[in-house]
Amino acid sequence: MFDYDVELARHHERLLEALGVRPGDHVLDIGCGAGLTTRDAARAASPGTALGIDVSGPMLARARRKAGVEGLRNIDFVQGDAQEYAFAPEHFASAVSRFGTMFFSDPVAAFANIGRALRPGARFVQLVWQAAERQEWHTAIRAALSPGAARPASPSTADGPFSLAEPHVVTDVLARSGFTAVEVTDVREPVCYGPDAERALAAVRQLRMVKDRVTGLDAVSAERALDRLRGTLQAHDTGEGVWFDSRAWLVVAHRNPGHGTGVTTRHG
Repeated sequence: MFDYDVELARHHERLLEALGVRPGDHVLDIGCGAGLTTRDAARAASPGTALGIDVSGPMLARARRKAGVEGLRNIDFVQGDAQEYAFAPEHFASAVSRFGTMFFSDPVAAFANIGRALRPGARFVQLVWQAAERQEWHTAIRAALSPGAARPASPSTADGPFSLAEPHVVTDVLARSGFTAVEVTDVREPVCYGPDAERALAAVRQLRMVKDRVTGLDAVSAERALDRLRGTLQAHDTGEGVWFDSRAWLVVAHRNPGHGTGVTTRHG
């Protein structure tokens, strides 16, 4: 199973700093995956609680195992779609998501449902990817697997990981969902695909963006594509891991329908 916690270690630090969990808080983690953010939130919130939700059963099984090993008793995980899950109303002091909010079929409905689970004034802190062309991990791997392929006409607005790549899109969705005081901050941190090129190759072969491009190729073409990918990973092997540049937005909003909506974008 691909280890997103290793990939996103630098982003994780930025997210927790912005979230600012306090003792006694109840925290909701959207798209929690293997639960690292949920577990860190549970530790910071004690004697409060943390709840992680994800659609992936295998990822949640890993999350529960890790929480058990770490002896966390103030944590729980549920399998479901945050767009429609029946959360306890106005229960959570904050919500957080580490690249888990870009895949909703109806993001306005999803954010509104999350908002109903938050107390008035509660913070919703999330990381979302910026445009595809600003992600070295995306452009370099795509170029290795499909050299000379035409770039998509509008990668930033496509469904999937880049659906919230434009600040005006995410701020509009949040405003329409009942959030206010939206702040969008540019985050530039690298992603790590493994300690060396060979283990990075084994990892990225699990990713959909790689599987989709290799599937359907004949054996010779597939082997050539993977050789090019290996070369790209070797070129990014720093001796302390295989790193690619990336750009994200750190988005902070408040569930406070009694105030007007303001939007701020910062860079740095």
